[in-house]
Amino acid sequence: MVRVNVRRWGSGDRHAVLIHGLGNSSESWWEVGPELARRGFNVLAVDLPGHGASEHLDEYSVEALVDAVVGAVPGEPALAIGHSLGGLVLAHAAPALRPGLAVYEDPAWTITADRAVVDAFRAQKNWTTADIDAAYPKWSEGSKARKLVALGQWDERILDGLSSFTPASVTAPVVRSIVVLADPSYLIPPARATELRAAGFEVRSVRYAGHVVHFDDLPGFLEALDLAPVHPG
Repeated sequence: MVRVNVRRWGSGDRHAVLIHGLGNSSESWWEVGPELARRGFNVLAVDLPGHGASEHLDEYSVEALVDAVVGAVPGEPALAIGHSLGGLVLAHAAPALRPGLAVYEDPAWTITADRAVVDAFRAQKNWTTADIDAAYPKWSEGSKARKLVALGQWDERILDGLSSFTPASVTAPVVRSIVVLADPSYLIPPARATELRAAGFEVRSVRYAGHVVHFDDLPGFLEALDLAPVHPG
């Protein structure tokens, strides 16, 4: 069994499972987790294998990541959110996990092994605070700091196996599903978004937000989730 680190917020009787993207960690949910906890969720954010404090693998595959997540969190959570690579993992895990609501945040349902893309990700291993400032000017200082730590923890060998990552077969939602997109989204272009709506997905864009929507516009991201508001007191 792969050792998977799980970060928690809240103590409600409804579980929310959060799955981060490539080169990040459970700390990327540092603002989302407490917000969901205030809405009554018991929040569990996983570190994918090769990320954060979770175990590194000798070989990486979508199947290995899915097995690790499903084995680390309760089944049938009320909510599951997957960002980017986490969206790919969630799409594969949804039939077994059966969340009440699945949220795909700018999901990477097909992973490219294009050399330029892979090399750009690999270069992030040596990023400094200045690099993150330049790439993500909208992010808060807290988000930038957590990204820098996550890059230091991340096992870049996962990039060697990207070409074998099984794409998600996304034709119709197996549970109620919301797709929250960047504006514009380079992973889900407008024609694909139209197809998803026709298939039964709820597709929403957060205006002017980049790929990590919840870092660029936390209120806009939370609004897109269509959750019950926080009750005072």
